[in-house]
Amino acid sequence: MSYSKIILILIFIPTFAWARPTYVYKKADGSISFSNSPPPRGISAKVFTAKNSKFSHYKSYNDKISKKSSYLFRTKFSDIISKASSEHSVSEPLLRALIHTESAFNPKAVSSKGAKGLMQLMDFNARKFGAKNPFSPMQNVKAGTKLLAQLLRKYSGDKSLALAAYNAGEQAVSKYNGIPPYKETKNYVKRVLSLEKKYSMNG
Repeated sequence: MSYSKIILILIFIPTFAWARPTYVYKKADGSISFSNSPPPRGISAKVFTAKNSKFSHYKSYNDKISKKSSYLFRTKFSDIISKASSEHSVSEPLLRALIHTESAFNPKAVSSKGAKGLMQLMDFNARKFGAKNPFSPMQNVKAGTKLLAQLLRKYSGDKSLALAAYNAGEQAVSKYNGIPPYKETKNYVKRVLSLEKKYSMNG
């Protein structure tokens, strides 16, 4: 995809969704960079910012999703999710439930903390698991699934602990020797597991 096309796409992302300034520019090798740091001197960039939004995709969408709990995204990004599921041995229903909870299947979602894309990756995890463009559904799901698979292995397949770590961080799970006593995290785990059951059922 060309630089101009990417910029045109990003222009339509609501400005309230950006937690910190995000600089988008073309590097010397022709690749496109998404960064929270300004580009080197002499290189122009498009800058996207937020205006004190306190935007949280999980919080803002959770009530709406709850009211429409019977509506499931059974076919969105099917090829991408199926491939990630197969490659990393994470069930499709669990992946769909997590994406549903994290972003309501909106690949352009950004939280107030800067988590981006379908699986709401923080920048350090996006880099760690190879998502150069966190707004690319394929890169985001691949990286997010790698992270989730790693957490499932760490907690010996305990989905509740893996999801708690995905939401609140591994340090929080270690600190409390289990699911942290955070209302959001406890609701998050319940939400994902509930949706997983629904996605496991046939249409």
